[in-house]
Amino acid sequence: MDSQGRLTKPDTVQALWKDSVGIVATRALQGMLILAAATVVIWSLLQVSLVVTPLLLALIVSAALGPVVTWLENHGWPRLLGTFTVLLGILLIIAGAMWLVVAQIAGSWELLSDRTIEGITHLVQWWNSTFPQFALNDGNIQQGWEATREWLSNLNYGAVGSGVAAGLGTVGLLATGLVLFLVILFFFLKDGPQIWRFVIRPLQDAQHLRAELMGMRAVSVLGGYVRGTVIVAFVDALLIGIGLLVLQVPLALPLAVVVFICAFIPVVGATLAGVVASLVTLVTNGFWAALIVAIIVVIVNQAEGNLLSPIVLGKQLALHELVVMLTLTVGTVLGGIIGTLISVPLMAVAWALIKAWQEPLPELEADPDGSTMSERLRELREKAKKPRARKA
Repeated sequence: MDSQGRLTKPDTVQALWKDSVGIVATRALQGMLILAAATVVIWSLLQVSLVVTPLLLALIVSAALGPVVTWLENHGWPRLLGTFTVLLGILLIIAGAMWLVVAQIAGSWELLSDRTIEGITHLVQWWNSTFPQFALNDGNIQQGWEATREWLSNLNYGAVGSGVAAGLGTVGLLATGLVLFLVILFFFLKDGPQIWRFVIRPLQDAQHLRAELMGMRAVSVLGGYVRGTVIVAFVDALLIGIGLLVLQVPLALPLAVVVFICAFIPVVGATLAGVVASLVTLVTNGFWAALIVAIIVVIVNQAEGNLLSPIVLGKQLALHELVVMLTLTVGTVLGGIIGTLISVPLMAVAWALIKAWQEPLPELEADPDGSTMSERLRELREKAKKPRARKA
């Protein structure tokens, strides 16, 4: 640009990339290349989701259960025995909870079906009294049923067979993924530290220390997040379950399990659990009981958000609510239900890794007292286990 504020023709081609426009273009090109590379990586991972999904789930669960195995090892248990014990205990807890849920649903099925029919009848009566011009009578309902039967009879049974075959294939994929998850989880619990040390073995000096620090931070944040979420979910399920039992809701235990599972979905999980619990209570126990359940859910969620979560989770999830919402959305689009569950903890780990990348390292040189590199690594591991103090 000349003294008159007019653009001038560059003398050389290289000069095109050195002015302000060239710098912006360079950064834009770099951003496009990074975005393209990330797209290729994500697309490639989605093509092998049968392996990637069990791997990520096993990594998250192992980060939470690893300290338990280490505690057993420090108290004289062989690590292999401790791993088997922890895995068996978790499987027994899950199987017992599933058995109790199925048993209660089976025992309350007749009552639930009767109450559902009764609720639909009241709903039809309310509709007819409120909107008499669009009243529903037995003839309308019978016509709707006959139309449904005709639609079912005209279905392409070949397509139905294909759908059944696809469903069986999905069940097979789920079974394969479950087996892979258990196998990978076993090896992560048994040999997790050794696996990470093997991965970073080619690194030397400061790079090795940096990799040690980042690995420790990632495991600490991920494990703390999962354990804290389990505690919060258990407290929510316990309090809401007690309220359902006091109100004598027939499906109190299954609804408490729903609350526990939904608590793993940040921001929207509590609302979803409250809606499900209130709707079931509305069908089984009526309007006022459903209103009381909704009030209990709101109180518990407020106590969780303002008291329990900050204490239990602490700094493990130092993410803004907007970041959490965007992460949930992207995770759901890319990975469905599994993506919804694991996207937020993975984002928390990514943020922890970014902070660990900027964290200062201990000195590498030997001190006058003769400390060695291995001693520095031990100091680093002890340091990584403790949360960093927040700067004033």
